[in-house]
Amino acid sequence: MKKTIITCAITGSIHTPSMSPYLPYRSDDIADQAIDAAVAGATILHLHARDPEDGRPSGDPDHYAAFLPKITQACDAVVNLTTGGSAIMTLEDRLRAAVRFCPEMCSLNMGTMNFALYPMAEKPRDWRFEWEEPFLRASDDLVFKNTPRDIAGVLNLMGRERGARFEFECYDIGHLYMLRHFADRGLVEPPYFIQFVFGVLGGMGPDADTLDHMVDLAGKLFGDDYMFSVLAAGRHQIPMATRSLERGGHVRVGLEDNLMIARGELARSNAQQVTQIRRIIEDMGREVASPEEARAMLALKGADKIAVGA
Repeated sequence: MKKTIITCAITGSIHTPSMSPYLPYRSDDIADQAIDAAVAGATILHLHARDPEDGRPSGDPDHYAAFLPKITQACDAVVNLTTGGSAIMTLEDRLRAAVRFCPEMCSLNMGTMNFALYPMAEKPRDWRFEWEEPFLRASDDLVFKNTPRDIAGVLNLMGRERGARFEFECYDIGHLYMLRHFADRGLVEPPYFIQFVFGVLGGMGPDADTLDHMVDLAGKLFGDDYMFSVLAAGRHQIPMATRSLERGGHVRVGLEDNLMIARGELARSNAQQVTQIRRIIEDMGREVASPEEARAMLALKGADKIAVGA
């Protein structure tokens, strides 16, 4: 059995600073938590940026430039930059950092979907910043736009022109068929690294049976040409990751997806979640892939081909 890739999603664009004092949004905090996650065993670091003044999601390449060099100088983990950014951003804004820094990997959402975060606004809390509550509540009318034209544009801009490989984020069954469509068009080539996403309102629910169906369907569509990983939101993170391991898959953890380490207990860092899932992996008799092993598994271009100093 191939070694297991741990992706760690450091901060994302969904949770807001009021939800946890441990969610990093300042540049040094993002860098420090990413480096610590790599030391703990994270193979891939999935990175978003935030405005360091108030923590709101940011597509500004200068915000990425404030932490990317520190990360790449301190560890050899694979850098995976979002092209999803935040659902409220334009596609152009979502791509600005990836275009500038030419990472080894990018995430790519495989379809347009409802992206409903508003239930998170119902929990009583003291909001630290004025943007947080309106951002969450307005998501009852929020569509994350990624049309076939958008996807083709990202595949050409980041894949063909800049040599990035993709973490194909599939939130629903139709997204697998969309990936097959682009494979048939010759815009993507194996090995395909598919990230099944569970627990976002608007996408698949966090059910083990659904995960099993997605794995079986991906096998039908892609044969031996794909690898899969699983992320699940909130309290479903570890149970669904464990099920992924049982099915021979890879895993994603991190504060982007889940702010907790146990019921009623906030995770104090991304590294704490990496340590938790690494222990489960090793208890199952599997080994964690190193960044270099993952580069070979995923046919990445290599860390020397990125432009973090640009």
